[in-house]
Amino acid sequence: MQKKRVLSVILALTLSIGCAIPAQASSISETQKKGEELQSQKDSAEAEKAALTKQLNDLIDEMDKTTEDINTKQEEIDAKETELIQAQIDENNQYESMKKRIKYMYENGNTQFIEVLLESKSIGEFLNNAEYIAQISDYDRQMLKEFQQTVQDVDDQKTALETEKAELETLQTQLQDKQNEVSTLISEKADLIGDLETAIGENAAKLQALQEEAARQARVQQEAAAAANRGNGSSGGSSSGGSSSNSGSSSSSSSSSGASSSPGASITPSGSGRLSNPCPSAYISSEFGGRTSPGGIGSTNHKGRDYAAGTGSAIYASASGTVTTVSYNVARGNYVVINHGNGLSTLYQHCSAIYVSAGQSVSAGQNIAAVGTTGYSTGPHLHFEVWVNGTPVDPRLYL
Repeated sequence: MQKKRVLSVILALTLSIGCAIPAQASSISETQKKGEELQSQKDSAEAEKAALTKQLNDLIDEMDKTTEDINTKQEEIDAKETELIQAQIDENNQYESMKKRIKYMYENGNTQFIEVLLESKSIGEFLNNAEYIAQISDYDRQMLKEFQQTVQDVDDQKTALETEKAELETLQTQLQDKQNEVSTLISEKADLIGDLETAIGENAAKLQALQEEAARQARVQQEAAAAANRGNGSSGGSSSGGSSSNSGSSSSSSSSSGASSSPGASITPSGSGRLSNPCPSAYISSEFGGRTSPGGIGSTNHKGRDYAAGTGSAIYASASGTVTTVSYNVARGNYVVINHGNGLSTLYQHCSAIYVSAGQSVSAGQNIAAVGTTGYSTGPHLHFEVWVNGTPVDPRLYL
């Protein structure tokens, strides 16, 4: 009777676990599907960010061209300003000369002109002299008009150039606003990608937990079935099955252990060793030299080494020195530069946070910043550069 009761409990347990396993399998399938959806969303967001980055680069090129046009227009305005000044001087000189002649005629009367006319030896000479006197007066007036017109023309040209420059500056402002808008969109996409990466990580952890639970339940079911067999006098076969199950469990455990090894474990010194690893929790995603630019847009000469790590991961000073720059720009994002002396400097960019300030002395291994994805970046990582006398060199020579 006791034996029957035990067998009944074992069978009931086996049946309940058997019902739970299909439900567990359904949860695993749903979690896998969610993981695929999250990855698809991330891929889409990264593609959109890459497109926005290209749009931003095009805007920057257009702004550079507009800046050149503004500078050229300013040079033309400066030249017209000089020309206008000279025209105004010429006008003034003509005016002063004419005033002197008019004043002389007024103060001395027309006696000299009359004398010139009376000294004429013929009527023809008299008419010629009279015409000459009239021409002098007409010449003064005509020259003054011409100089005045020149001044007006140059001034009109200068005004037109200034209008064109103002239009270019308005265009430049519009481009700047557009650049800010696109930069904001890129930042938002970077935040979205970061959120999706977090969700993907959480979903992967959930999936792993579900798989482990499914494996555990399957193992329990096997053990329950083996116990039932032993109760029926078939212990020999069940022993072999149990051994096989344990072996499979051990193999699974070993695989899991291998997958969780530290990403930074593969990073080994290759150069002089003067500099230490600035981001030990990361793995190398890109080395110094030629490569396809982020987002697959053309090729570029990569001037540093990329350490891929989660947002917020610690960034350490690779050697002691003085912080010379803490700044931000649209390409580098938030970045830090440390001078180590003897022409050697290091640069850390795309930071999500910076913990030092310009002028501060830092020691090797000091936490100076956190990994991020600010600036031109397709995901959270540290872009690390080594400069020797102002020229970027391969970090591997010093790490």
